[in-house]
This record gives sequence, structure tokens and C-alpha cells, in this order.
Amino acid sequence: MDTDVIVVGAGPTGLMLACELALGGVRTRVLERRTEPQRDSRALSLHPRSVELMDQRGLLDRFLPLGRTVPGWHFAGLRTQLDFSGLDSRHGYTLFLAQARTEAILEKRAHELGVRIMRGHETLAVSQDGDGVEVEVLGPGDGTTTMRARYAVGCDGGRSVVRQDAGIDFPGTDETLTGVLGDFAVVDPRPGALDAARAHGVIVAPLEGGRTRFVYLDPERMRVPAREPVTLEEFRTSLARICGSDCGVAEPRWLSRFGNATRLAESYRSRRVLLAGDAAHIHFPAAGQGLNTGLQDAMNLGWKLAAVVNGWAPQGLLDSYDEERRPVGQSVTENTEVQTLLAELTMVGQYQRPAAALRKLLDELLGMAEVNRRLADQVSALGTVYPPVTPGADPLVGRRMPDVGLTATGSEATRVYELLHPGRFVLLGLSGDPVLEEPVDAGWGSRVRGVTVDKHDEHPDLDGVTEVLVRPDGHVAWATRTPDGGARIDERVRALTAWAGTAS
Repeated sequence: MDTDVIVVGAGPTGLMLACELALGGVRTRVLERRTEPQRDSRALSLHPRSVELMDQRGLLDRFLPLGRTVPGWHFAGLRTQLDFSGLDSRHGYTLFLAQARTEAILEKRAHELGVRIMRGHETLAVSQDGDGVEVEVLGPGDGTTTMRARYAVGCDGGRSVVRQDAGIDFPGTDETLTGVLGDFAVVDPRPGALDAARAHGVIVAPLEGGRTRFVYLDPERMRVPAREPVTLEEFRTSLARICGSDCGVAEPRWLSRFGNATRLAESYRSRRVLLAGDAAHIHFPAAGQGLNTGLQDAMNLGWKLAAVVNGWAPQGLLDSYDEERRPVGQSVTENTEVQTLLAELTMVGQYQRPAAALRKLLDELLGMAEVNRRLADQVSALGTVYPPVTPGADPLVGRRMPDVGLTATGSEATRVYELLHPGRFVLLGLSGDPVLEEPVDAGWGSRVRGVTVDKHDEHPDLDGVTEVLVRPDGHVAWATRTPDGGARIDERVRALTAWAGTAS
């Protein structure tokens, strides 16, 4: 068996996962039915937590120059925006970047790490036994072949063959309304010409290459099935009906209709088959959360699956992927349903007045700092907290590790996220204990890096913390406020064993 993991799907989630697996030394193969990279970009944004993930892997310099940072974001199209700039992150912004760009960067990184990406290979069927997974593949020129690996991960979208063949249910709701998007090379060039469209709820966004994207819901066309093609005539007619002008749109580069079908996989794992991204959850693209949730799925799963393949994973580690990420998927599908319902009610005759009143009320609530922050934490995913494994754990456990600046013995890193670039655990000794590195290196050296911190930036979450074990995905596995001594050493050993396996 020359492959440890087969990833089905070379979208952002599949490519991110392949990078994480390869970083963990896992032989990884990606199967993609398309022969060429996707040219059109449905998603256009990386939210703060996704930007942090790229920072944690040393990739941020590849992304930032290609995009545009935006400090606020919308919720249900309300006038009052979510304020990302005040969140507890170095990256309090959304990076406005086409999905095609994100995929290109991740594909290049995957190649650098030795991942084999096989385009033009369509997955027909997936089966599994006690030792591995078999994937039936239709490839260019060689017909149908069977590939075998220890595990397979479906990153193959809402109609996932992997999910269906694994027998994982996909409950939820069918499509009840659709929106339309279009990318145009030509629009009305007059100053302020597109303001009326924005004022009537049409999303108008500049894209690279001089193109402009329009996204709207047309009350008279929102029941048209997503499978029905969009024409330029329909687009112009809808814009004129919504905002009084067709905005001069011409030379469409991409027209698409999308629906609000919302589904969440019953489980993200069936023995040796796992799911991530749209294969695990689909929803209306409200607030641009879909691609971001998939990237975060991949970051959570990658190091855990690598630990299993490499033979050091503690019992139950791979099960924690479903336990941690499925509740996040449920939260995202629920908040997008709320946003979609509000948009729909605004357009339905008998509900327009109360819906307008509701929108006004929600705008006022979003003007309250505490409310705004709570929703901003949710949409940005900075508020994601994983449940602690053991009761009575430190309040820091499960949260994102603050990216504090630090001075560390024997390290050139100047902040926490720089220490995470190799994709290993990091054990930080915040009390200046000089004997930390030796026992960690001796027992867990290939999996955990021990770092004595001489000085670090103040942060309220770290008050009194003497040691903290940071997971490869940047969340806190264990923290203690126990002073120096034997009790803390015992705690440390238990934590390292529980998360990074038995000492070698």
C-alpha cells in the first residue's frame, strides 16, 4: 500500500487537508474529477480564524499580497456590520480573496510537501474493510482502476460519493429559495451608478481583473430551482426590477444560481472514512462561512489523522474530530438558516412590514458592543471553543491560544504562532522553568516542542498560567496554574500522554 490517505476533492478543504497530512509525514493522494483548477470563485473571503490558520503554518505572506483586508462584515445583510477589528486577534479582518486564488496557493504548497494531486480522476465508489479503504476511480486514458489506502476523506462537496458510499446520513432541509450571482467585465462606469443597487440589498463587489460581482435575491424569481441556468436577460431584468436599473452589466464571465438547501452529516466519521467541508455540511452562503468552515475542519482533522497513521495517537483522538467539529457545523448551519429566513421574510408581501421592523431591531442590537462581538466571534470563528476532555480543566483549555509576543530560550520565534509552523504540539513553560525542554525532547521530541518562555506579552487569559500545551491547530490542549514542583511535573506527563501519546 503506497498511500496512507486518499483525499477525494481538490477544493480548498481537500488541499488544506492534504497539506496538513503531508506536514505530518503522511503519504497523501488527492483525487479530483476536474482536469483543470476551478477558474470561477463562488467564495471570496477568508475570515479571521482562517487567516490565523495560514499564519500558524507560515503561509500568510502568500495570501495577504493577493487580497484586500476588510475590517467589518455583514450579518443577514443588515446595515450595521460586524466589527472584526476589535476582536482578540492580530488578524481582525476578512481577507477579500477569490477562492481560485486560495486553491492555487494551497495546491502549490501541497506540491512542495510531496502530495500527489491527480486531476481528471473521478471517484466512482468507496468501500472499506478492517485494514483499509478501496476507491474505484475513472481516470483519463486508463479506464477504471482501484486504489487502496489506510483511510479516505471525502472533501467532494454536497453530493459526496464518499459520504453516500460510507452510509452516512445527510439530514436537513431541501431548497426553498435561490439567489443569483454574476461576474461581469462591463458595468455602468458612472460615479455612484451602483449605489442604488447596494441600497436595495444587492451585493456589489469588485473582483480582480476589472470584473464586478453582483449577488441578489429577486422576490419574483427566488423560487426558481437552482438547476435552472441563469441568462444575461434574466439578470438585467431582475436588477431593473430590484433597483430601477440594470447597472449596465455586460460581458458576463460567470452566471450561477444557488439555493438554501441545508444539511449536516449525521457523523463526520464512519470507521476509516471521514468527511470534511461541504461533504459534511451545506447551507446558504450567508456571511461567507462555508469555505472557512471547511478549512477549519481540515486543520482539526489533519494532525489527528496523521497521528493515527503514524501510530502514536492516544485512544479516541480521531473520534474527537467529529465531537469537536460537528457542533461547529451545526452552529454554522443554524445561523445561516436564521439569516436566510430574515432575507426571505423581507421579500414576502405579508411579512415585509414586520420583517422590516425586525431588521431595524436587529440593527439596533448590533449597535451594542456585546451583541456585535458575540456574533462577530461566531462568524469569524474566533469564538470556537472545543469541549475539554477532562472535567475541571483550566478555563483556557479548548480555546484558541493567544498569539502573544514572547522571548524564548533557544528560539528565534517572536510569537506563539511562529512556533506552530511545523505542525507539532508546542509546550510553553511560562514560569521560566529551565528544565522543560529536556524531559519533553527525551519523551515526545518528534511530536512536541518544549519551549521555555523568558518573557511574554501580558494577556488576561494567561494570568497565573505556568505551562500550556498548544495543539498543532492552535487550540489549547492543557494548561496549568500549578507552581513549580513535582505536582506540576505529574500534570505535565499526564497531559502529554493524553494528547501526544506514550513517551518513546
